Amino acid sequence: MAMLLEDILQSVEIWLKLIKKPQPYVDPNLDPVLLVPGIAGSILTAVDDQNGKEERVWVRILGANYKFRTKLWSRFDPSTGKTESLDPNTTIKVPGGRYGLGAIDVLDPDMIVGRDCVCYFHDMIVEMLKWGFQEGKTLFGFGYDFRQSNRLQETMDRLAEKLELVYEASGGKKINVISHSMGGLLVKCFMGLHSDIFQKYVKNWIAIAAPFRGAPGYIASTFLNGMSFVDGWEQNFFISKWSMHQLLIECPSIYELMACPHFHWQHIPLLEIWREKEGCDGYPRTILESYRPGNCIDIFKEALSGNTVDYNGEMIPLPFNLEILKWVKETQKVLSHAKVPSGVKFYNIYGINLETPHSVCYGSEETPVTNIQDLRFFQPKYICVDGDGTVPAESAKADGLHAEARVAVPGEHRGILCEPHVFRILKHWLRAGEPDPFYNPINDYVILPTAFEMESHHEKGLQVTSLKEEWEIVTKDQDDLDDTVSNRKPLVSSISVSQGGSNKHSLRSEAHATVIVHPQNEGKQHVELNAISVSVDA
Repeated sequence: MAMLLEDILQSVEIWLKLIKKPQPYVDPNLDPVLLVPGIAGSILTAVDDQNGKEERVWVRILGANYKFRTKLWSRFDPSTGKTESLDPNTTIKVPGGRYGLGAIDVLDPDMIVGRDCVCYFHDMIVEMLKWGFQEGKTLFGFGYDFRQSNRLQETMDRLAEKLELVYEASGGKKINVISHSMGGLLVKCFMGLHSDIFQKYVKNWIAIAAPFRGAPGYIASTFLNGMSFVDGWEQNFFISKWSMHQLLIECPSIYELMACPHFHWQHIPLLEIWREKEGCDGYPRTILESYRPGNCIDIFKEALSGNTVDYNGEMIPLPFNLEILKWVKETQKVLSHAKVPSGVKFYNIYGINLETPHSVCYGSEETPVTNIQDLRFFQPKYICVDGDGTVPAESAKADGLHAEARVAVPGEHRGILCEPHVFRILKHWLRAGEPDPFYNPINDYVILPTAFEMESHHEKGLQVTSLKEEWEIVTKDQDDLDDTVSNRKPLVSSISVSQGGSNKHSLRSEAHATVIVHPQNEGKQHVELNAISVSVDA
């Protein structure tokens, strides 16, 4: 009750202007940051071209599936390279509120239950505001229509305008671009097509969980079975996998995420199908067919040859789109030739330690596939590799660029944007807060030297040197042990080294060292090194 009264009194005082409301910390010396999301990471609104009315169509909960089908379902136009909504009176736009951050923060701001599943850059934005970044001065967002190709000229023009705007708003400071997932392909396309603009405005580019060589298993099953962005019971209130499939089959961005066929994979991603075929003796037999990235196109074509949607009573065919495939080949050329301009630094953070779909298998020896068009009714089985659950680590770290650092972080594809380890790395690379010269981003620990003493003297023809050094090591790995730290004893280890003299019976020098590790609270360890060496004077 006392706390409630305090809150009420403080509110009244603020209202009467008796005390000033605390202002957020702002560091005017920070370089600006532009956040670029991945696929489905931007709010999209549908604008009625006849009356100008706008409504959010991605992401929403109430009426989600209906609005998705009527406003977002699209067809690819090969003459422009753009995907246009089936509704001729609808234009899809990205809201620009909060300097672009509003569209990439919480994707459904009205949602209360299950809100975590539609948060995108929210946690990172909150963290950066604590570091002293300020919306509209040093922190900005770039949302985009993720249905489109990552090299669509319209998107490239908007990004060029955004970079210039951020540069001017921050007083002529060069920009730190932080991309996530497919946003990394968009940024790389821009860098390849507009290297001069990139060099003029960008200081650093940090790519997080980027599918530089594709997301093989995830995308192969998307073509055949659809995709879901929400797990669990929330799927009942969201977009169905098949509704999402009928959109994505006309989206160049999805085709641009297919496994790169020219990359030298350590483990080649395969599409495998157990099929029943007639043998030489006329009897049916079951065989396992395997298709490499460049050879699975015929399977997609056959499987989707009868794919249609009912749009306002009209049956519209949506086969595997070969026109998009032609467009994607040009995108792959742009990506393969892109280079980091001089003066710009590139960093790569990618996720590890999760089973990640790589190859996909349909059917089984007991229940083979008899009709390829029935593949959509089969549950895919994945052969997994290490990665973030969506993008294999092998793909994410193969950026093909000169990188200042590539750092692997245990984490899930979307969840990696909330990882404290990632926040510590970003804070270090962005030089936010007090600089910490002892931080190691790769191993995620800090070594703080606390004492150093060394003495040396001569005694009876011997040189005696003693050394005492102490450090404090701060590491996330110890956090889980804080509750039991009082029961843990110091760890003691010793080592001795000797070097022979001119004959086998004499010693030239000898050294002894003892290391003691004292566990402490808050993920800290205190390390003591005591060493002494004795050597015969020459």
